[in-house]
Amino acid sequence: MENIQKIIAENLKMIRKTRGLSLDSAAEATGVSKAMLGQIERGESSPTVTTLWKIATGLQVSFSSLIREEPSEIVLVSMKDVDPVIENNGEYRVYSIFPFDPRKKFEIYIIELDPGCQHVSDPHNEGIEENITVMSGCLELKINSEKYLVNAGSSIRFTANRQHTYTNPGTEMVRFQLVMYYP
Repeated sequence: MENIQKIIAENLKMIRKTRGLSLDSAAEATGVSKAMLGQIERGESSPTVTTLWKIATGLQVSFSSLIREEPSEIVLVSMKDVDPVIENNGEYRVYSIFPFDPRKKFEIYIIELDPGCQHVSDPHNEGIEENITVMSGCLELKINSEKYLVNAGSSIRFTANRQHTYTNPGTEMVRFQLVMYYP
């Protein structure tokens, strides 16, 4: 995979220019400062997962549309070849395995949380669903005020238009697959 910072820079600039948005109007729509958007577009800043979600939500695009490369007909993906988006001092890693394709309306990620890591995700746009399958460890998922423990080999699906928090309450890394569905 090409340098993730460069991919994000090119995709953000293309989305913004295609929509005829200035940096000021993009900043207003996303809640991310004009200076930060400019740095991201120039490849001078590596945005956090939270920042990318703010941009995606504000511009009403999928998360992976900011981090995807051009698709081909057959794709074989090895995690070792995917540069993750990293947050929480490296304790939270998001690997975009199959980026969003508007014809299919979904994207697939592998997410890893180190022991004790917690990541709060702001509400996504209306109708977006998260489908999670835990591959190893135990994921604590809090949706609004309700908590769910999802063990390895188990899955959970929910409408993601409300705040949700991923937590690793255990002593081993949690790895889960996340399929985001866009209606």
